[in-house]
Amino acid sequence: MDEFDRKILSVIQDDASLSVAQISERVGLSSTPCWRRLQKMEREGYIDGRVTLLNQSKIGLDLTVFVMVRTNQHNTAWLEKFNDVVTLFPEIVEVNRLAGEYDYILKVVTRNNASYDAFYKKFINLIELNDVTSCFSMEQIKRSAKLPLETAPLQSAP
Repeated sequence: MDEFDRKILSVIQDDASLSVAQISERVGLSSTPCWRRLQKMEREGYIDGRVTLLNQSKIGLDLTVFVMVRTNQHNTAWLEKFNDVVTLFPEIVEVNRLAGEYDYILKVVTRNNASYDAFYKKFINLIELNDVTSCFSMEQIKRSAKLPLETAPLQSAP
């Protein structure tokens, strides 16, 4: 990744709906080289996909819960089942495996306490867990899907 690639990625992180012409204008490249770089970064996996960020409150998904999970089963069979179970729930929008006191943290987005409770009962019925702690978000202070590209290492052009 060179400086032009980083600029292109930065521009599309801000607005993925821009045309190649608009992107190329913002990064100082002509359209064809910009398009080639975008295609190459997609092929090489730098770009996972393009999405639209929605306003949770406007669509009635007002509750965000961070669910910390601890398990006493650290084997392949349990991990595969856990992976299968979390994919069943659209309310789970993010899952991370942790080092430390808890094994996993899940970000759950839902309507309200009652819908979270229904989710929770279904979830714990499908997978054996040692401990579950739920933390309800009171206020979202910062929200970003943007990666800090300014700290990413640059590579020299071949």
